[in-house]
Amino acid sequence: MEDKALLVSVLKRINENQIALGAAVEELSNWVEQRGSIDVADNVRGALAALDRNEGFLTLALISLSAEAGSDAKPE
Repeated sequence: MEDKALLVSVLKRINENQIALGAAVEELSNWVEQRGSIDVADNVRGALAALDRNEGFLTLALISLSAEAGSDAKPE
């Protein structure tokens, strides 16, 4: 049980880091677009779409793992 709780905790933090990096890159793409590089900004946003597509699955997987590990490991 302890190993699963640790796994949930690690995966939760990786997911939080991924979300934070996605937000930071989105801000940079906005900045690039404002300076006239619309094609570059669009390419960046296209790559960021993978983060959006996977976010729901990752959240559900973390909830499922948390339930199996016990209430102490629930994602926030």
